[in-house]
Amino acid sequence: MKKAEVRARIQETGIIPGIRVATPEHARFAAEAVNRSGIPIAEITMTVPGALDVIAHLAHSLPEMVVGAGTVLDIETASRCLEAGAKFLTSTGLVPEVVEFALKNDVVVFPGAMTPTDLIAGWKLGADFIKIYPCGPLGGPNYIRALKLPFPQVPLIATGGVNQRTAGDFILNGATALGIGSELINPEGLPLMKEEQIRELARRYLKIVKAARAQRDGR
Repeated sequence: MKKAEVRARIQETGIIPGIRVATPEHARFAAEAVNRSGIPIAEITMTVPGALDVIAHLAHSLPEMVVGAGTVLDIETASRCLEAGAKFLTSTGLVPEVVEFALKNDVVVFPGAMTPTDLIAGWKLGADFIKIYPCGPLGGPNYIRALKLPFPQVPLIATGGVNQRTAGDFILNGATALGIGSELINPEGLPLMKEEQIRELARRYLKIVKAARAQRDGR
């Protein structure tokens, strides 16, 4: 899958499930469940034990799925993620060398940003999206709206504080996509969660995003 296709998939779907769980088995289960639920994207964070093996397994078994790597903080890790089959790289903050590495390897990248300064720096480096984190403590949907006013050309991914109550407002206020972690994949409840529970949550979020986009675009 080429870079343009990965970028388009993220924009079209509007949801990036962030999988940060305690075991490789739980990570594979969660990613496969969201994929079957209609969200063909998963971010496997480097905090997951055996994260690289999880990425490699998913990239091999689900080649049509966009599997990326999260919390990528250095070039060595970034390189290993791409070797495993990751189709995008992201982090919770701005790591310039990771952005530059992704650009050299023609891979989608979206660094984290908390301030307008971070946002400008990441965008000037050539990032595909900018992940605003943590959105909740910074003001939630209102903070996304405040950033979109001076930076309408920058596609923002709202992460941190996204739940069923706020998801629609994030889209209405200018978010291109949403990074959703524990509100979709609860690491504490995961051992007891059935796939149908994850699938139901995924369907709800997809419905919320679709409805908010329709309202925003006047359809």
